[in-house]
Amino acid sequence: MKTNLSFIKTARDKIQLVNQKLLPQKLEYVVCKNGTDVAKAIKEMVVRGAPAIGISAAYGMYLSAWEATKKNKKLNIELFQKQKQLLDAARPTAVNLAWATQEMLAVASHFFTSDAAKAKDAQIKLLLSLYERALEIHNDDAERCLTMANNAVKYLVTKYPKEKYNILTHCNTGSLATGGIGTALGAIRILHEKGKVNMVYADETRPYMQGSRLTVYELQKDKIPVTLTIDSQAAYLMQKKMVDAIFVGADRIAINGDVANKIGTYSLSVLAKAHRIPFFVVAPQSTFDKTIATGAEIIVEERPAQEVLEIQGRPIAPKVPVINFSFDVTPQTNITAIFSEKETLE
Repeated sequence: MKTNLSFIKTARDKIQLVNQKLLPQKLEYVVCKNGTDVAKAIKEMVVRGAPAIGISAAYGMYLSAWEATKKNKKLNIELFQKQKQLLDAARPTAVNLAWATQEMLAVASHFFTSDAAKAKDAQIKLLLSLYERALEIHNDDAERCLTMANNAVKYLVTKYPKEKYNILTHCNTGSLATGGIGTALGAIRILHEKGKVNMVYADETRPYMQGSRLTVYELQKDKIPVTLTIDSQAAYLMQKKMVDAIFVGADRIAINGDVANKIGTYSLSVLAKAHRIPFFVVAPQSTFDKTIATGAEIIVEERPAQEVLEIQGRPIAPKVPVINFSFDVTPQTNITAIFSEKETLE
């Protein structure tokens, strides 16, 4: 199954990232030639979505090595450690970022301790190994998206059979946020392909409007029926029995099943529980953080006040103090099931 969009174009000496801050009005690309460029793109939300951030960071690690080689600098493990630190700091909540940079660091570490590091063409071999690993991370994510999305759809139609479904989703979890068809949005795409979607309700997802700008854009491109709704209307839609299930993604999942995701996810889970509506999380294994026991240990990013006080540079409120948590944590007790490419957790 294919989509009509991708967040990235890749080459040996650069990547081009769709500037998601400009969608849907403009389709423009930001060129990144090293890890510093990629870190800036991640921090400024040119690219967003946990899997897409991880993929971009993997290429960023490779590109830093490529650039250093072009400048006749000798590659060493310190370069990769420094780049990992830089990239990881760009957005601390999404675990895919640190996972991907660790995978790339592992390639470099293994190389420098092997006989290959002593060969005449050592740097070329290392560059090839790094590029191949970044490409694997990218392609593997596409395969994972397909598998987890199919797992989610199979569960839904088996446990909650209906002729057609009204699905509510939050933020953007599609091909602009992943290497493939998406996580939660991937499940919606497959459900649509099976003729099982009546309507998708997309939350605007304040303050960055990833729902209205990106999710609606993606679904329109794929001709999937979509209706935009403001975040605070979700409860009323549920009360009116207009929602059959909720599908969201995740940026980090603790050992106990607590989930960090875009701000507003926790609210939806509380509402879903109150209205007895199934609440599903679709996310790859790379989102599972085996180093933290519960969601209480997740570092939740706080972003600039400007994102709330302005929309695309235009002021919409007086200059006052702002609370702008980018994510919230949904307890496992509010989640019906979590689907990954390997398992279903109930």
